[in-house]
Amino acid sequence: MSSLVSKAKFSAYSLHALGVFCGLAAATWLAAAEAPTKLVTAGFSPFLISLGMVAGVFVARWTVPVALKGTGYVLMDLREKPHLIVWAVIAGMLWAVANTLTVFAVRNVGLSIAFPLWNINSLVGLFWGWLLFNELRGSGWGRVVGGAVAIVGGACLLAYATSQQTGHRPPGGAALGIVAALSAGLLLGTMYIPYRKAYISGMNPLSFVTVFTFGELGTVSSLAVAFMPGGVHGVIAELVRARPVLIWLFLGGFCWVVGDLFQNYAAKYIGIARGIPLSNTNQLWGLAWGILVFGELAGQGVWAHVLVFTGSVIMIAGAGAICSAEASESEHVSWKAAVARECARYGLDPGRVASSLLGEDPLSREKPARHWWELIIAAGAVAIFVWLAIGAKHQPVAMNLPWTAVLVVTTLVCLVACGLLLWKRTRFS
Repeated sequence: MSSLVSKAKFSAYSLHALGVFCGLAAATWLAAAEAPTKLVTAGFSPFLISLGMVAGVFVARWTVPVALKGTGYVLMDLREKPHLIVWAVIAGMLWAVANTLTVFAVRNVGLSIAFPLWNINSLVGLFWGWLLFNELRGSGWGRVVGGAVAIVGGACLLAYATSQQTGHRPPGGAALGIVAALSAGLLLGTMYIPYRKAYISGMNPLSFVTVFTFGELGTVSSLAVAFMPGGVHGVIAELVRARPVLIWLFLGGFCWVVGDLFQNYAAKYIGIARGIPLSNTNQLWGLAWGILVFGELAGQGVWAHVLVFTGSVIMIAGAGAICSAEASESEHVSWKAAVARECARYGLDPGRVASSLLGEDPLSREKPARHWWELIIAAGAVAIFVWLAIGAKHQPVAMNLPWTAVLVVTTLVCLVACGLLLWKRTRFS
């Protein structure tokens, strides 16, 4: 009996470390995903930017799960938990509106200011995790709350440090940009409710994000048709005009899918109260993209640089506090109570759900079939990116290419390292 307890404790601690790594890896990719939103400064509509990114997300969301697990696995997972389909669609709709708002925020106040404002979703997600899913119940919650507050506080300090940057903004744009960023943060924080609900029900993140994309694509398309001049014909005309930049929007969407997958695994294994604040250290990476690549801090004095350094240190300290705050025994008991509630409500097998939350993969034991059309899906996705790349043209957005290369290599290293950890520990369960 004692050996079983020790094995369970080792598994939980290993999953805590894995969840931490996933949250930190998510930060690098989520920050890279926001870089293409700078194209809004080149005169493109925020709705068009959002639509282009979501189209890239749609392509990637179908391709990545198919490549890793196959359509048979995803369909089997969805058939076993059909009640979660509507939750995934709702999450996609919330993200679609939030993503559109972030583009408005970037246009009006800049990437390095907008990022910390919408990252209040850390505190929103922490609150929902505590209220709805029994997270942070018991001892040891102080470090998580303190770390999340430090991350948000450091982000606000970074925002203040860069708030005096010059440049053209739309009339009355600063207030609109701030409201857009804060609203996006509230929506993103609420979006994590379906995330956690799915994972304490044993759903694989790859299955969840596959359905998620229908909600986001449908919502963004509806927003574009409703608010862009000319309706459907206007949207099509703008897409044709934006043909030379669509590759960057698609790549942004692809980066967001990778980051969101890591964020989903973090939410699954360490909860949204821990995983979301860690992934929101993307503010540091967003700052790096904004300052090093796009020169958003150019012309600022020494005081601004001191504030940036101080804010960054505070955020890193907050992330460190969360990384070290493993769930206590009493919190694990609370988590199990939340899982039992979901199993009773939807008629799920408690044993299979518990196995999934320990990083095992009950569905894979049934050996779901792989299908020939999966190769067509992957080839089609690659063909779309190649076609868009062929028609790409340089845009009037100033970029520092050496720093771009450094940040791209860093995100790729995070992908490989964390991807290998996920495969070795859970086989992407």
